[in-house]
Amino acid sequence: MIKGSSNTAMNLIEKHKAFIAWYQKRLGLSDYGLLWFVFFKGVVITLIVEYFIAR
Repeated sequence: MIKGSSNTAMNLIEKHKAFIAWYQKRLGLSDYGLLWFVFFKGVVITLIVEYFIAR
């Protein structure tokens, strides 16, 4: 294992949590609303990728 990689991973996780909290606050979504938003975003991205692959 690389020395300090655990600390780097923890920093990444903390930055990701902070980004999600910022994103949620900016959009004014509850936790439940954020889950639905992310779900539908994933559906849309999947459909777009599938469209370009199936061409």
